[in-house]
Amino acid sequence: MATDFNHAPSVISPSGALLVAVAGYVFTKRAERESRWRDEKLAHYKEFVASLTGIIENETTPEGQMRFARACNDILLFAPQRVIEALSKLHDEIRVSNSNKNKERHDTLLSQLLLEIRRDVGVRPRDDANSFRIHLWASGVPTKSPPTTPRV
Repeated sequence: MATDFNHAPSVISPSGALLVAVAGYVFTKRAERESRWRDEKLAHYKEFVASLTGIIENETTPEGQMRFARACNDILLFAPQRVIEALSKLHDEIRVSNSNKNKERHDTLLSQLLLEIRRDVGVRPRDDANSFRIHLWASGVPTKSPPTTPRV
């Protein structure tokens, strides 16, 4: 029984072209979804970092506390476990009921959280956790208005 291989290239070419087109479409859609996911995740992380100014000691406001709480809750929806654990440790340190607050521990926990966030979003080059230290800057909004002296 003889097999005719003369027609094989004409069958493989259209099939191969179709396979390449489908694979290209699938990979492109996957890359687009991942890009949108990264963008959304980064937007939530940016909101979280922006919300930190609303809870800085001596500058906190009820609105700032609510913004921070919302940002934390959003992070709980998508962040990897190591980010959530770092956030939980920071939250335990800054909560009002913590009577044993420590600035050094606060700064260390905040640095660890931001390192985990940076790792999650794929910051390159990689951070050196041993030398990474975060210090937040105050918003510059005065906490109390200075007393005014009436002009005579």
